[in-house]
Amino acid sequence: MIELLFILLGILAGAISGLIGIGGGVLIVPALVYLFGFTQHKAQGTTLALLVVPVGFLAALIYYKAGHVDLRIAALIAIGFFIGCLFGAKFAVSLPDIYLQRIFGVALFILALRMIFSK
Repeated sequence: MIELLFILLGILAGAISGLIGIGGGVLIVPALVYLFGFTQHKAQGTTLALLVVPVGFLAALIYYKAGHVDLRIAALIAIGFFIGCLFGAKFAVSLPDIYLQRIFGVALFILALRMIFSK
């Protein structure tokens, strides 16, 4: 069952990423920390591992060697992310530019508030 939640996280993050063009890590790292109880290091390392090709490979390797990567969870989220990006992008191209700008701003604002006021 938990596997399905990680895939759903990937779908949601992928859809939002496809919709507003932000990196999935901006969404996945806070979700892994606040919803799944990961440490910040493990969340960042796991996120780098799912986005590994090609940009995050060396960073993910460093986190992996330090024991901060869960490859199984990274793979599950990557599956969902792959699917979610398709839906997010399809929706995004149908929106007027002003709505897309507002969605982007709201998403970043909510994430910033959550990170600023977390314990």
